[in-house]
Amino acid sequence: MSLRIDGEVERPAQLSTHDLAALNEADQIADVSRLDPKRHGRAVRLSGLLAHVGARATAKYLTLHATADDFHASIPLEAVRDRAVLIYELDGAPLPAKAGGPLRFLVPDHAACRMDEIDDCANVKFVDHIELTVERGRDNRPTDEEEHADLHRREAQN
Repeated sequence: MSLRIDGEVERPAQLSTHDLAALNEADQIADVSRLDPKRHGRAVRLSGLLAHVGARATAKYLTLHATADDFHASIPLEAVRDRAVLIYELDGAPLPAKAGGPLRFLVPDHAACRMDEIDDCANVKFVDHIELTVERGRDNRPTDEEEHADLHRREAQN
């Protein structure tokens, strides 16, 4: 497992699960079920990742890329900077694909962001690349209820 973080950062990085676990203890979440009872696992705060790579002030969007299912979501960075986490481990092992691994981006209580761009589909599974950009990046999330329902039907079949 490897997470690439690049774009509007001072120190682009390629991080393993071990690297994520070694980040500042204050940025670690031992069990995300404290934030979202439907989710489990160890996570790191997005704010800690951003500090590690030196996010530039010019970064306005966070684009999450999941190569495994060619899913991409670009969301306003400030709306999630201090609330989002990246789940990387479950029961002492790397996060399995059936739980959204290798990494799962989670915005607990995403509705509290009060932005149309921060919806349930901003909780991206299979994340392997985070890109910080000045303008909105690639985003292929569903744009209406029919597309959204179709996405979930396809996920249920897999």
